Amino acid sequence: MKASRSIKIILGIITVVTLFHLCILFKIIPYDIAWGGRLTNDSEMYVFESISLVVNFIFALVLLIKGKFIKQLLSAKAVNVILWVFLVLFALNAVGNIFAETNFEKGFTVITLSLVLMLWVILKKK
Repeated sequence: MKASRSIKIILGIITVVTLFHLCILFKIIPYDIAWGGRLTNDSEMYVFESISLVVNFIFALVLLIKGKFIKQLLSAKAVNVILWVFLVLFALNAVGNIFAETNFEKGFTVITLSLVLMLWVILKKK
């Protein structure tokens, strides 16, 4: 798979994930199925969902820069470092999803591992 295709697929995933988190934030979807089933009240949910939305925005922005869809706002090295950080975070998140309390969240292991593999394709040296 080419890096450009991986970037487009990840941007699509980010869009769906962002919609999911917005549904939780606006209480369309109950928050007890997210965050490993560990959220205990609305205040925690608002904090965690807000952080998630900001992180997804940053991730999308960096991918848009890497894919040359928007102006180069950061150096290529900074973009790559940020993407490596996301790769590690998603790998750790995959492990966390395996041990989640809800089967719904355990199912996200496949998505997070896919993100790790696609980020690897994007970052590997040519």
